[in-house]
Amino acid sequence: MEQAIEQNKEQEYTTIIKPKSGLLEIDFKELWRYRDLCMLFVKRNIITQYKQTILGPLWFLIQPAMTTIMYMVVFGGIAKISTDGLPQPLFYLAGIAMWQYFADCLTKTSNTFVDNAGIFGKVYFPRLVVPIANVTSNLVRFSIQLSLFFLVYLYYIIFTDVTIQTNWYALLLPVLVLLLAGLALGFGILFSSFTTKYRDLQLLLSFFVSLWMYATPVIYPLSTITNEKLRLLMQLNPITGIVEFFKYGMLGVGVHEWWMLGYSFAFMVVLLFLGIITFNKVQRSFMDTV
Repeated sequence: MEQAIEQNKEQEYTTIIKPKSGLLEIDFKELWRYRDLCMLFVKRNIITQYKQTILGPLWFLIQPAMTTIMYMVVFGGIAKISTDGLPQPLFYLAGIAMWQYFADCLTKTSNTFVDNAGIFGKVYFPRLVVPIANVTSNLVRFSIQLSLFFLVYLYYIIFTDVTIQTNWYALLLPVLVLLLAGLALGFGILFSSFTTKYRDLQLLLSFFVSLWMYATPVIYPLSTITNEKLRLLMQLNPITGIVEFFKYGMLGVGVHEWWMLGYSFAFMVVLLFLGIITFNKVQRSFMDTV
């Protein structure tokens, strides 16, 4: 008997049963262990988005190009909205590239529980892998759209007399993209947690994102807002500072007050904190409501 007890003590256990984790507990090591699964979701998102389409990934270029032309006709030609003296294609493409990445990540991530209920109900893996994969996969689309912006940028630099004052703020691009990804992830997982019970929020979100774009300096420069209260309200939009810093770095125009970027970062940290807490709480019982 004593010998059996000693043998049991010497055994190495491979399965450890732990109590349920708290709301604030995030196992980053577990997320890292599932990085291969995350990459599989990234590939799935990229392949299935334009599967069985004739033009395929060319839609990544067609959509921003057509949107830019529409903005040039409506906002530049009819409404005569200022572009701070810049060529309209450059100004609009800069705003479209940044905004579209944020909007795509937010919209896709907000359906995490609803779209993946079948997978979540069959096998365990960290649920945060899916929204992280959504944000990562959209970087491909963003890179292609940003390439279109750079092609137009080079055209004006080489073949025209337009003066574009690019400066060192352009080096902040990776930071700006990271802020956009963090904000989209935070808003997305927060909305995803609520839509498990309230499906109306899915319809509300698409409408809200459309309106949100007009509250962001995508089709107009922030400098044209002369009313101080309205301008401050626009600056409290966490996306405003990111878009303006990108335009200033690449094109030399835009409001580049550092407190705006700091505000966007602080907003992102708080949003991710609240989003992850809510996400962790909902993922325990969402199968009962989806």
